[in-house]
Amino acid sequence: MTGRARARSRGRARGIETATPGVSQEHVVPSAGSGDGDLLGRGRQKGPPGPGATDVILQISAGFHAVKFGDRGGRRGDFHDEGICTRQAMEHVKASKSGNSGRSIALRANFFAITARPQWVLYQYHVDYQPPMEARRLRSALLYHHNDLLGTARSFDGAILFLPHKLPNKETVVHSETRHGEKVQIKITLTNELPPSSPVCLQFYNILFRRILRMLDMQQIGRHYYQPKDPLSIPQHRLTIWPGFTTTILQYESSIMLCTDVSHKVLRSETVLDFMVSLRQQCGPQRFPEICAKELIGLVVLTKYNNKTYRIDDIAWDHTPNNTFKRGDTEISFKNYYKTQYTLDITDGNQVLLISHVKRLGPAGPAPPGPAMLVPEFCYLTGLTDKMRSDFNIMKELAVHTRLSPDQREVRLNRFVNSIEKNDEAQKELTTWGLKFDKELLNLTGRILPAEKMIQGSRSYDYNPWQADWSKEMRGLPVISAPPLENWIMFYTRRNANDAQNLLQSLNKVSGPLGIRSQKPIMVEYEDYQESLLKALQHNVGPQTQMVVVVLPSNRKDKYDSVKKYLCVDCPTPSQCVVGRTLSRPAALMTVATKIALQMACKMGGELWSVEIPLKQLMIVGIDCYHDIVAGRRSIGALVASLNHGMSRWFSRCVLQDKGQEIMDGLKMAIVGALKEYLKFNGVLPSRIIVYRDGVGDGMLQSVVSYEVPQIIESIRSIGQDYMPKLTVVVVKKRVSSRFFAHIDGKVANPPPGTVIDTDVTRPEWYDFYIVSQAVRAGSVSPTHYNVVYDTSGLKPDHLQRLTYKLCHMYYNWQGIIRVPAPCQYAHKLAFLVGQSIHREPSMKLEDYLFYL
Repeated sequence: MTGRARARSRGRARGIETATPGVSQEHVVPSAGSGDGDLLGRGRQKGPPGPGATDVILQISAGFHAVKFGDRGGRRGDFHDEGICTRQAMEHVKASKSGNSGRSIALRANFFAITARPQWVLYQYHVDYQPPMEARRLRSALLYHHNDLLGTARSFDGAILFLPHKLPNKETVVHSETRHGEKVQIKITLTNELPPSSPVCLQFYNILFRRILRMLDMQQIGRHYYQPKDPLSIPQHRLTIWPGFTTTILQYESSIMLCTDVSHKVLRSETVLDFMVSLRQQCGPQRFPEICAKELIGLVVLTKYNNKTYRIDDIAWDHTPNNTFKRGDTEISFKNYYKTQYTLDITDGNQVLLISHVKRLGPAGPAPPGPAMLVPEFCYLTGLTDKMRSDFNIMKELAVHTRLSPDQREVRLNRFVNSIEKNDEAQKELTTWGLKFDKELLNLTGRILPAEKMIQGSRSYDYNPWQADWSKEMRGLPVISAPPLENWIMFYTRRNANDAQNLLQSLNKVSGPLGIRSQKPIMVEYEDYQESLLKALQHNVGPQTQMVVVVLPSNRKDKYDSVKKYLCVDCPTPSQCVVGRTLSRPAALMTVATKIALQMACKMGGELWSVEIPLKQLMIVGIDCYHDIVAGRRSIGALVASLNHGMSRWFSRCVLQDKGQEIMDGLKMAIVGALKEYLKFNGVLPSRIIVYRDGVGDGMLQSVVSYEVPQIIESIRSIGQDYMPKLTVVVVKKRVSSRFFAHIDGKVANPPPGTVIDTDVTRPEWYDFYIVSQAVRAGSVSPTHYNVVYDTSGLKPDHLQRLTYKLCHMYYNWQGIIRVPAPCQYAHKLAFLVGQSIHREPSMKLEDYLFYL
């Protein structure tokens, strides 16, 4: 499995959209009960939030008063981590968190300021339905009958109702009737009176804006809104792309602003039922259950009747649409449920149902007692298969529609805001609530950090940051250090014998100029099946073996996994796998051989290049995590720590956690191990530690601040009571909606690499900044967001920003700048290797090597 394929796979796993990810959600499918096959209706209301309610209530501090969110208010993980104030504890950045080094650059950002907003009290009500009504549209329609009481100025997301005026009674009960004659009682309970300064008003603005998006005929899928009436069709591949937008309204440095970015949803034109029928015809009834489960489990599907996405976690082979579940006090079949709720007819009564473990539900209540049950006939496959991703033509067609250049993205954003401006219904709604948005993209000033000087061996050189890499500049220069390659083995199959010989000859040519001394390897031929390769490894690899190179006949994951599992756990030895097809192109062979030689060198403890690091006795730590789906979604935590001043030697450790266990529980010992290794390597403990914590999604920031930081401090103190170095903890986020545009030579372009943004679009309660570290060949560059959540080092913002940018140059698997500091990417590579291929903790004998590159 190639590194690129593994990276893509990791991206998909982390990018899955949950069934109820947004603030305004509904839950619309029945769920399976936990015992005896009983089925229960999803999300029955258990009473309004209050002192005696059974809902989970999240309380956050807003600085001036406590705000309680019910089961809906805290949706999406504490609403973009609102209310978590970390900057106030850092004296050195209280006055200013902005740097001043580098030269200024004028930028535009995908933010639109709110130029007017209401100054009245907002009243928040909880709405409960008896019997429960699952569909949000139905809930809204039933409430619409009472405009004489509620008025037309209101915002309702299915459970929470916002009004600009107060109803006469704290609890109001009204009655409505469905079109089928079913009588429904609606209880409206006052839960909050919110002044304009309340952070809950931000939640209200977001709910209101999503209402505006619906007025533009956009439909919500997952967290974002898309335009089904303006699809981009790729008929030859049976794919459809829905263009759309991500939107978030938050308080930034000087004002409340709307951040919006272009988004795309790739849909396939076949349903899960179509796929299952086709698969059954291909493999036959005997093997169908096994192959079907293997193909479907883990995929994300879209149910178009409510535009929600769900992850398939299992298949209920003993359930069909004729099965019943309990809804309220009555039993109803799935077939009748979809008929009455959505006027949908199920044509195949014998199809089995799909199971999705929905963690969070929409407006009608807390988590269900069992998983959601989905009908394959109504589930459309989303995303791309691995086969599709490996198809150059498909990916090229998709890139034409989805990879927007900066000027295309800016035009699309301006067109979006103009469509709101020209829509009478949307303008009436905004005027009713006293809201007004700026029509222009935000103008701001960034800074371009100086380009770094690369140090390689006894020489140094400059590079052009706009280039993809510095491979040309480093050509012919020896690396800093490389162990002599004296005892190594190359494995190959008979049909790849020529490829192996060509690779060996090329390695001999490139190794000398790189300063890598290499002896002839032992050449071992193996048969083209998995057991033969494993036996060959077992018979030939021993304690003295420095490096194993395996030429794989194909990109089959099981063969790659077996090699890595054996050489990382059973017989710890650095290894390098390469697919024969990669070696079959003579024109690219020298480039491939150079990259392989560099990887082999650093996997054995070699040091390739460095940048100037002014700080002494500094240890940089990168932490990332991954969820191992094969092993029951266990959490895998990886920690990588620097051992030397040049940030060219690294200590690595990976820990496997049980499902639901906090990741830092296992990483505490890893931190202690890293400190002991640093002491052994340098003869002194570090006086300063900077931790970059990657893999933190929306809503996880509180856990990092309240749990992980104290655990890190405790781990450091366990070295000795008198030892407490200066500590900085930085949360790294790559998945951000912020985009920045520069105007260069009269054209809209990406900002240059090294661009720092630490004003206007940062959050006032955080010590945060953005860095654009890469140059991209096509499309719009994505910045990386850094949020310093703990800092006793007293480093100036300038120094931390420059150090962070320097570390983006130190990833040895790419001769160029990457999006995140090298230790974060190393930690990701280690966690991903364990989660995808090994499923066990690697041997501690490999801890001082970058064996996972």
